[in-house]
Amino acid sequence: MVSAVRTRARLALSVSATALLMAGAPALAQTTPPAAPAPQAGQSPQAAPAVVDDIIVTAQKREQSVQDVPIAVSALSAEALESRQIEGGSELLRAVPNVSFSKSNFSMYNFSIRGIGTKAVSASSDPAVAVSFNNTPLIRNRLFEQEYLDVARVEVLRGPQGTLYGRNATGGVVNMFPELPKFRSEGFAAGELGNYDSRRGQAMLNVPFGDTFAVRGAFGFTQRDGFDYNSFNDTHVNDRDLFTTRLSARWEPTARFRANAIWEHFEEDDHRSRTGKQLCTTDPGPTQVGSATITTPYNQDQLSQGCLPGSLYSDAAYGAPNGGSFGPIRLLSGFFSLGGFDANGASVYPIPQGFDPYEGVVQSRDLREIATNYDPVFRAENDVVQVNLEFDLTDTLTLFSQTAYAKDDYYASQDYARYVSNPAFSDSSQVFDFFGDLIPSPAAPGGVYTDPQLGPSNRILSADISQSDNRQWYQEFRLQSDMAGDFNFSLGANYLDFKSQDDYYVFNNTFSYLAEYFYNFELGPDGSSQTVPCDDDRVFECVYVDPNPLSEINGEGHNYFRSKNVVHTRSWAVFGEGYWDLTPELRLTTGLRYTEDRKDTTPYPSQLLLGAPLGGGSGPGSGGFVRRGYYALPDIEQKWEAVTGRIVLDWTPDLSFTDDTLVYASFSRGYKGGGTNPPRLELDPKVVQYQPLASTFDPEYVNAFEIGAKNTLMDGALRLNATGFYYDYKDYQVSQIVDRISLNENFDAEIWGLELEAVYRPTPSFQIDGNLGYLKSRIADGERSINVMDRTQGDPDWITIRPWIQVPSNCIAPRAYAETILNSAFGPDAANLALSALCAGSSRFGTFNPNFNSILPFWALYGFTYDPLTEAPNGGRGFEADLGGNELPNSPNWTANIGAQYSWFLGDWDLTLRGDYYRQGESFFRVYNTEYDRLEGWDNLNLSVSLTNEARGLKLQAYVKNVFDDAPIVDAFTNSDDTGLTTNVFTLDPRLFAVRLTKSF
Repeated sequence: MVSAVRTRARLALSVSATALLMAGAPALAQTTPPAAPAPQAGQSPQAAPAVVDDIIVTAQKREQSVQDVPIAVSALSAEALESRQIEGGSELLRAVPNVSFSKSNFSMYNFSIRGIGTKAVSASSDPAVAVSFNNTPLIRNRLFEQEYLDVARVEVLRGPQGTLYGRNATGGVVNMFPELPKFRSEGFAAGELGNYDSRRGQAMLNVPFGDTFAVRGAFGFTQRDGFDYNSFNDTHVNDRDLFTTRLSARWEPTARFRANAIWEHFEEDDHRSRTGKQLCTTDPGPTQVGSATITTPYNQDQLSQGCLPGSLYSDAAYGAPNGGSFGPIRLLSGFFSLGGFDANGASVYPIPQGFDPYEGVVQSRDLREIATNYDPVFRAENDVVQVNLEFDLTDTLTLFSQTAYAKDDYYASQDYARYVSNPAFSDSSQVFDFFGDLIPSPAAPGGVYTDPQLGPSNRILSADISQSDNRQWYQEFRLQSDMAGDFNFSLGANYLDFKSQDDYYVFNNTFSYLAEYFYNFELGPDGSSQTVPCDDDRVFECVYVDPNPLSEINGEGHNYFRSKNVVHTRSWAVFGEGYWDLTPELRLTTGLRYTEDRKDTTPYPSQLLLGAPLGGGSGPGSGGFVRRGYYALPDIEQKWEAVTGRIVLDWTPDLSFTDDTLVYASFSRGYKGGGTNPPRLELDPKVVQYQPLASTFDPEYVNAFEIGAKNTLMDGALRLNATGFYYDYKDYQVSQIVDRISLNENFDAEIWGLELEAVYRPTPSFQIDGNLGYLKSRIADGERSINVMDRTQGDPDWITIRPWIQVPSNCIAPRAYAETILNSAFGPDAANLALSALCAGSSRFGTFNPNFNSILPFWALYGFTYDPLTEAPNGGRGFEADLGGNELPNSPNWTANIGAQYSWFLGDWDLTLRGDYYRQGESFFRVYNTEYDRLEGWDNLNLSVSLTNEARGLKLQAYVKNVFDDAPIVDAFTNSDDTGLTTNVFTLDPRLFAVRLTKSF
């Protein structure tokens, strides 16, 4: 019954939205939802004229009505944000057509406009949608995590902004403008209580000191309990504890000089989850390869990739990866024994041979319920200091200066796998020699291994840390005219200096177990293994184990994965726009920008389970060069120069059926800088070889054509704006995890679409507003890429294989060779080594002599020769998938929002009821567009009611967000081969309701 009611409600809202929005064609600038217009003398509020309020924007860095700007721009005032319950940047998608948003897997986010966002995951990559604070671009920011506080307006410019905003704004610009001090006393205080024990408060005080100086302070905080339930720890996670404070000053000593300064600080310290649940369609591995029947789970695991590329919406997706296929677990359960036997005379391995620690693990279908050993930690701190100066050189020329400094520090840690393993470790205290005498090992007494970072456990533990440290300086000068003639201009120059260090760590107690008891060991006289110091000449190969707990790591350990990325970006540009009034109704705008970008990246190779062989020479061990720490490779220096800009022709005809009309056509060119891929393992090629990957990726360029019309009709009661666009996109940047790094690739594409925005106010009491976006994207013919979820592309003559532990990515090999190995009489242990040797990088391993020197490739024992680097597609990485005609990721074909509000005027009190319904169509989260990549469409309904007494400065508001308590998958991220190709998914906040009281004065 509830489901039927919900379906009817959604259908009714969808039909209403379609009826409204089909009245025109796509795209209108968002205006402020109006308060009741002031009645004239003797006139009641109901009798006042019904007019849609205007909003002034600075999309062209000059004050203009949103209806006079020949750009597709949506502008939301503080009142509009509050009435729609848009509390932060992540919710702007509900008010702007063709926009999607999701958190990313690491420290950033993906805000996408018209299919263009940030799908490149690299410390050196830049967001395609430029995020600005009061016109200052911020490469790293928390504007999509902190909540809006004392905001004047938010402007969202759609499409490449190649002149005034320029650098990297290929998708568009999101510009948040705080309220600045005013020369009058005012203030407010607001308090809110809601479910999940939510407590929120905001306050502002504006104090003038005469007519030339004023200060303004604002403060806001939010505290609430967690949305997600961790059933293993019986805790609630994904809570929030944050605050923002802002102090600004304004000084206008003369009529020609104006100055303001702003300092804003944001801080968060809670247990927020960086990503959502982790899904997996379990891959058990094949039981038959040609004529070979696989009876040993150990060999079956070798041919499993962990997870299969099944739909994220199937019941099977709520499984866990085949943990027996993971490299460290295979090594601990087959290659390395504890040097003795159990009571039955069988060899004792640290993990039983063929054991899958996740066997039988089934997850809850609730995306807000997880089961993990480790609750998340989330900390962020951001400061922005900005000084703005304006000086009127003459009555028609103004010089602007904007100086800004920003720093951003971020730390997030969470369980790397969002499910709990079965007990996995063998009891190392119960190991016997050949004569039955006890020879215990200190590794895991009682089946409990104590990891220096993760602590003691009998289960497989894993956690990660994503952290970044960023500093930015920005300076812009601009000269702007305001002449009475037919021509005006804006000329400027700016400089950006940005320094960043990003670190990503993955911890796993099997890593530390191997480092302590495999690489750093010696066989004792009784045959038992024992750990020896790194400076002891008896040690086989030293891998430094960081002894510190997770919160105090020294960052030098080789018992964990660390991707260290240091980037220094310097960019300067000169730009200018000219505005010609060709006739009173026809204007030509031309803009040009020259940008020079320099990026210096210092690569630090990862060092997981890498050490230095005995005596510092090359040997067949881990293949590393250093025992401790992370050394730098030579800097990668990159430089690009780009000329971008726009040309716009806009016409304001006098039409009989509109009150005001602007028609425009534009061409613009955008550019976004390239960067470097994070460095991989720095392996000794005498030990391990694998195919090189590109160390850099190319810049993006886009040529955009746009036509639009902005209309005011029905004596100001209706605004209807429409836009159509076409993009010719070159080298769009997209990432996937390859060899434990984010490999960024470039693809050409075409994008076209339509947008509509409308606001209709038939009476002073009633308003209806909405937007509709249609988007079609197409990757160019001939573009290809290797799909890590399907490396064989269905070719029956090839098979996916797990490589040796030091080779991070899976490979493909001839099925016939795998069949020969599995059919041989050498046994399952030899088969495991030989199958690994079919992967590039593993083929250097062969049969071993007592000095651990490789003398013969394993597959040579089976009667064939094979070089995967030359005989397999792409060095064994797999067959390339044809991407031609596929849609770009996170590019839903349809987005739509409709909102309606009605006010009752009850004496001194106004009662307003509002509802907003949003719908996003189906899309894909990767470029391959397979069933695995599909994201189903989803919707969202929000309701609010407010009671306002303007004379007393009182407002009481109640709201419900996500009325139907839906949890759609809004985006996803595929993890690495060596962790099973699991999928991190992202969803919406649950149903939230609250009551807020505001007092203004």
